[in-house]
Amino acid sequence: MPNRRDIKKDINSVLANVLEECYSEMLNNPEKNDDKINAIIDEAVDLADDLIARVNSSKKLKSGKEMKTNFNTILDDLQDNAINFIEKLNALS
Repeated sequence: MPNRRDIKKDINSVLANVLEECYSEMLNNPEKNDDKINAIIDEAVDLADDLIARVNSSKKLKSGKEMKTNFNTILDDLQDNAINFIEKLNALS
């Protein structure tokens, strides 16, 4: 079972890659879709805050099974949302 620190690193790493793609798209196409890309960036930052808060709240869980289920749910949400962000960004191109 991954620990809190590793999950937080995964969250930051994945969403940093999404943000990097967003900023790269903004630099490569400066006049196109800046508002929509900024919306994706805002969503990604909000997601990071939410997921890290959920990881931090797992300290209150008693059993290892509850923690494992919670961590797996968080990682699934991270993966699904990261794919969604990249698909939104690709649709703008």
